[in-house]
Amino acid sequence: MITYGADVTPSPSDTTEVGRKILAEFPDTAGSLGCAISEAVEAAVTREGYRYVLGSVLNQVLLHQSVIGLEAHKAFEKIGVTPDIIIGCTGGGSNLGGLIAPFMGEKIRGEKDYRFIAAEPASCPSFTRGKYMYDFCDTGNVCPLAKMYTLGNGFMPSPNHAGGLRFHGMSTILSEIYDQGLMEAKAYEQTEVFEAAVTFARAEAILPAPESSHAIKAAIDEAMLCKETGEEKTILFGLSGTGFFDLKAYEQYNDGTMTDYIPTDEDLERGFAYIPPQPEE
Repeated sequence: MITYGADVTPSPSDTTEVGRKILAEFPDTAGSLGCAISEAVEAAVTREGYRYVLGSVLNQVLLHQSVIGLEAHKAFEKIGVTPDIIIGCTGGGSNLGGLIAPFMGEKIRGEKDYRFIAAEPASCPSFTRGKYMYDFCDTGNVCPLAKMYTLGNGFMPSPNHAGGLRFHGMSTILSEIYDQGLMEAKAYEQTEVFEAAVTFARAEAILPAPESSHAIKAAIDEAMLCKETGEEKTILFGLSGTGFFDLKAYEQYNDGTMTDYIPTDEDLERGFAYIPPQPEE
């Protein structure tokens, strides 16, 4: 971004009121998507002519990303194949939500049956260890409340390489789907995700993004299970990006210096403490 002329300010920063508030409360934080959202909103509303559109978690972004699912659905129709398992990485949920949209519609209407798997980082396990409650979508509490699976808006994820998956909450649509039991969720540690990424890269000559590699890990696990049981299943997973911006992470994995982090129950309780009082429904 700097190469192309941008001024880049890491978040949380001391350039916004909410950024200074976050730094005062979490002086050692490496930041998160929730922090960046808070600062971006403040930066937009305090400047004439600026607007900020909240992404990833909210419904309009899943609608936009449904193009991915529609194209995948059409491709399967053309080759006359029906996927058995559909997998996507998930942090805020837009990538997974977009991928599964047309397939989930068929499942809900009773037209077809699919198995859906949300692959998330063990370091930020919103689905697998979060609570289904109303919470703020950002750390500074400047955005509206949303009912979602959340680790608490004050949860600070470890500075690992899960990228955009380092978010405390989850899409409201996906949260409802998960709560209804229409979708599974699995959490993976960082090193096993990169192991899957390297396996994929050597087989397909595509260097996947760390986020996408969570879906790859889940797909490999399901494929290996089929190999053990002798079942034949068609697996669709979302390869949401390339890893060329993440070469430092690959270097750490290949050098053996990459580490894993799984939050303790105490870590999660500190995050849950930030969930606001629940409105009456």
